[in-house]
Parts: sequence; structure tokens; C-alpha cells
Amino acid sequence: MAQPIRVVVANQPRLMRELVLQTIIEQADIEIVAEIQNEDEIAQIVDGTHPDFLIMSLDEFNQRPPLCDILLHRFPEMKILALAPERNSSIFYWASFDIHESPVEVSEEGLLSTLRRKSLYVGG
Repeated sequence: MAQPIRVVVANQPRLMRELVLQTIIEQADIEIVAEIQNEDEIAQIVDGTHPDFLIMSLDEFNQRPPLCDILLHRFPEMKILALAPERNSSIFYWASFDIHESPVEVSEEGLLSTLRRKSLYVGG
């Protein structure tokens, strides 16, 4: 059996964090390795857990969070899914030689299909 997709869920309003966790907790191919409430802990937890994905809040739509740049430079193999529930939008960030983004359908299916696309973005 393939290794599960390792996910850190961070910095969401509590209700959004619970919805994200509820969406992916029972997926056999996805493992939640950490849940973070404080943004200041994200880099340390990512460094300690080496997740495949970080799911975090998107505070300013159309503006990549500065933390994305820091984390993707330090951990280029990780992908980031940034959610903005109040605007019903989300963005997927990944790095190769540059940081990329792609809109994501705001639904359980959109979230799960984005997490499962891991191999599609390896190497760009």
C-alpha cells in the first residue's frame, strides 16, 4: 500500500478547521499529522512533521501569504492549500523553480481531489 498523504491543518477559524478535518479524517489515503491553531507555530510544526500538504487560511485574496514563500523555499516538496471561507475561495500553491497557484473548487470534492493530485505536481 502506498504511503498516506501527510497533511497539516493550520490557522483556520475553529469552525473551518473542524470542517476540513471532518472532510479528510476518514480518508484511508490521507493522514492528519498535526492540527495548528497558532500561526506562529506553523514553520516549526512543518519542520518537525514534513507534511505533503499544509492547509492554511488565506487572509488576503489575490495576494499570496508571505508565509507561503518562506515555507515553499524551505520545503519545496510540500504543497499549500490556502482557504478563504468568507470569500468562498481557495488557492493551491506549490514550488518547482517558481511558486505556482491554481484555483480550487470550494467543496469536499475540490479539497480531496487537490490533496490527491500530489504526484501530478512533483517536479513542477
